Amino acid sequence: MAGRRIVGLGLASTTALAAMVAYADPILKPSRGTYGLSGLIDMPTAESAPEGMLGATVFRFAGALRVTGTFQVTDRLTGAFRYSRVPELFSGGGALYDRSFDVRYRILDEKGWRPAVAIGMRDFIGTGVYSGEYIVATKTITPRLRATAGLGWGRLGSEGDIGTPFGDRPPLNIGTGGKANTDQWFKGPVAPFVGFAWQATDKLTLKAEYSSDAYPRETAAGTFDRKSSVNLGFDYQFNRSASVSGYYLYGSELGLQFSLAIDPRRPPAPSGLETAPLPVRPRPARATNPEDWGTDWTADPKVHPGIQDAVAKAMEKDGMLLESMALSATRAEVRVRNRRYLAQPQAIGRSARILTRALPPSVETFVITSVSEGMPTSSITLRRSDIEALESQESIAILREARFSDAVAAPQEGLVRTPNIYPRFVWSLSPYGEASVFDPDDPLRADFGLQLAGRYEFAPGLILSGSVRKKVIGNLDESTRISDSTVRHVRSDLVLYQKEGDPGIHDLTLAWYARPAPNLYSRVTVGLLERMYGGVSGELLWKPVDSRLALGAEVNYVKQRDFDTMFTFRDYEVATGHVSAYYDFGQGFTGQIDVGRYLLGDWGATFTLDREFANGWKVGAYATITDLSEADFGEGSFDKGVRLTIPVSWTTGKPSVNKVSTVIKPLNRDGGARLDVDGRLYDTIRSTHQGDMQIQWGRFWR
Repeated sequence: MAGRRIVGLGLASTTALAAMVAYADPILKPSRGTYGLSGLIDMPTAESAPEGMLGATVFRFAGALRVTGTFQVTDRLTGAFRYSRVPELFSGGGALYDRSFDVRYRILDEKGWRPAVAIGMRDFIGTGVYSGEYIVATKTITPRLRATAGLGWGRLGSEGDIGTPFGDRPPLNIGTGGKANTDQWFKGPVAPFVGFAWQATDKLTLKAEYSSDAYPRETAAGTFDRKSSVNLGFDYQFNRSASVSGYYLYGSELGLQFSLAIDPRRPPAPSGLETAPLPVRPRPARATNPEDWGTDWTADPKVHPGIQDAVAKAMEKDGMLLESMALSATRAEVRVRNRRYLAQPQAIGRSARILTRALPPSVETFVITSVSEGMPTSSITLRRSDIEALESQESIAILREARFSDAVAAPQEGLVRTPNIYPRFVWSLSPYGEASVFDPDDPLRADFGLQLAGRYEFAPGLILSGSVRKKVIGNLDESTRISDSTVRHVRSDLVLYQKEGDPGIHDLTLAWYARPAPNLYSRVTVGLLERMYGGVSGELLWKPVDSRLALGAEVNYVKQRDFDTMFTFRDYEVATGHVSAYYDFGQGFTGQIDVGRYLLGDWGATFTLDREFANGWKVGAYATITDLSEADFGEGSFDKGVRLTIPVSWTTGKPSVNKVSTVIKPLNRDGGARLDVDGRLYDTIRSTHQGDMQIQWGRFWR
């Protein structure tokens, strides 16, 4: 009881201090606790990282190894995924490798005398090793000092509890794991915690906390000796991205943590390394040079080819391909493939500048049509006089004058294909990397090698492509983890493909893209579609240029490839497909629902939410629920994961349309497995439609 009075006194004193002074501009910046999110040491705070911030921490002490990735989804909402090694959690049972998810929401901002307040849940899905819920308040006392106090349940209510306000906490039924433990949330004993953070210097922050986590399982198993509830620590910030933290924990242990923060909005390389665009060339004044504005040039059959050749050469120097062009006395349409700029408006703006320098003065209307995979996807109509008048103004001014439309809704007559652009062959030799991070025998395995890729375009939309991989160094083939799945191994034999598929044909396909009608897009792909499957895939997408909503359907008939990833197949074939809905919620958030049949023959739906930034960074998460039972699915209960896409231009500072994408999955099981087909329509066209282009329109004049 004495301990509880001390805690109560601590809470009271914290509240009193918080009420004494309110600072609107504190020097102290949030730092990360041992669970990866903004926190003291083990205890959380109500602070948040800047919106969009990505974080990674590695924490080690006798009681655990925790590797955590975090994402500040919005200004208030934070999510985290954690991979932990907990030694000797159960007597005689050896170490536990655990995967967990956290979520936290800041309810109130710090303002005046009011503290910031947040509510959160740790490890709310799965085994519940770190399961706990909390409500916490944080207040600035002086510009360098912050106080935090809160109430915790679960693990955070296991030391110094003051009651059970919302009923008993039922025993955790782990089962196959992977499910939300809803019956446990905010149940059982509740305990207070308190702490302080003081910024001693610009780089050094000192912390102290009274912890409400008793570590009951670890101490029972003899992992470490918990002698005190007081934890002490420091954070040392090397720069805006990297820091190291040291801790003295529970009166008996030392801990060390490394933290990395990445702001997608702040690239490591300086912006603007691309060459400057050509300046707009104003036309001569009509009143003083009326002869220059005449249309006599239209009668000369050599003018159009000469102008098209000049435009094509200028665009090629600028990283773009002029597919075709139509030209009349007052109007010009160019169909342009952007091969260099991640932001499509940058390619549009550079195309417009080139046209002002190449076209006769009588041409007032520019129609710039974006082309993706040979398909005209959208048209932007601009007045030449607006381009001339608004070059020195903000990009929003020219956006107000631009008109978006479907490229095939009102086709331009007289389009002339640029000579000698088809057939077209391109190839590349580049490094590749592949990692496995959840193998309990070796939590980090990886392969690195070379990938030879080629692409032959017979005509617009008709493309033969493929890639071959050869490992140079790595240890993925050393894994001994064999699938224990009791159903057909449609995905869980990945290790066997990694062992035997070197070298291997990763993919080899013939694809046909087309525009069957306004607002409609189609794709048919045949061949070795991905590492594990070959066959035929067909897709149809409805997506108006100015619509937030898109609807699609895909049908596939595939056969499983042999483990050597060459031209032979196994004895499993399946028809699979989905109907899909996509919606742009604004502010960079895009949702997707896919309903249909998966590779195992199970039926269900996949729900996806992505957050994309204007510079091309994308972070998202998905979950798939099917009619496959939890017992048949196995560990994890259902398929889920986190998706991350990083634009190459963000790291190098040089313009590039290339991106690096990865999916982080807790487990690789067979239920809810979907075919991986390159070039799906929604991702192919969305960057050229109105919603995405408006987000990136700030690069129009770049």
